[in-house]
Amino acid sequence: MKNDSKIYVAGHRGLVGSAIVRKLEEKGYTNLVYRTSKELDLRDKNAVDSFFAEEKPEFVYLAAAKVGGIVANNEYPADFIRDNLLIQTNIIDASYRNDVEKLLFLGSTCIYPKMAPQPLKEEYLLTGLLEPTNEPYAIAKSAGSKMCESYNRQYGTQYISVMPTNLYGENDNFDLHSSHVLPALIRKFHEAKETNSPFVEVWGTGTPRREFLYADDLADASIYLMNNYSGNEIVNIGVGNDLPIKELAEKIKEVVGFTGNIQFDTTKPDGTPRKLVDVTKLNSLGWKATTSLEEGLQKAYQWFLDNQLTKVN
Repeated sequence: MKNDSKIYVAGHRGLVGSAIVRKLEEKGYTNLVYRTSKELDLRDKNAVDSFFAEEKPEFVYLAAAKVGGIVANNEYPADFIRDNLLIQTNIIDASYRNDVEKLLFLGSTCIYPKMAPQPLKEEYLLTGLLEPTNEPYAIAKSAGSKMCESYNRQYGTQYISVMPTNLYGENDNFDLHSSHVLPALIRKFHEAKETNSPFVEVWGTGTPRREFLYADDLADASIYLMNNYSGNEIVNIGVGNDLPIKELAEKIKEVVGFTGNIQFDTTKPDGTPRKLVDVTKLNSLGWKATTSLEEGLQKAYQWFLDNQLTKVN
């Protein structure tokens, strides 16, 4: 990508898309295009086709998606598979028909089989059963990755797929009904601190292990790969280490300054027992994450304090 290349970031208001926009601007890219969901419904093929015909982007970051945690995935499975399939299909196909030079598709590590060996290597894709609580979303993301691969094989396009681990950071979703574990815990601990609650309840046993990547690091990796990687093989993006949810809760408790106890509701689901990605390929391509979990949590909590309190109260 050149500094004046026309770059379309789909989903620019979300956690991932906004981080990519920040990082692109920070690196001196000046010709960015994007639309809000009100301005452009990515589920509408005709609208997407018109946008691509008008704007003719040279590079595309496909960060738009319908996302959510266990609760949302369980309650709205049809929405998750339908909306994500539509968004991906419309953008990937429009990119091909409008001569986009290169596209980067952002998947998710939830596409890997539930009981796959750890750490998760890229070749484990489609080798076993998925975690039931997010299967529709995972199937949609798997299809997006395979669609990129298929267009490359049939049409000679340059579409690459990356699989980020669990993300957090600025513009995260702190809605307890639909958020992922880390932002949900930030909000829970903050509200418990404000109300002098004696404890914070955490879903599950606290034993599942998770890896967390600061969204701005993902953005940096995505820009690096757009400029330095081509191929049909997917690339994991992560930090290469994980921790139990119990330890994560304790770290967030410390960052927020909550002095009460942590209680685990073992009647609630744990989800996948462990989800750590193998980042050997990413590291061999020349990129490593730089933001520690402690530093990232401080930044995420500060952003929550600065931007979210009026929305969640």
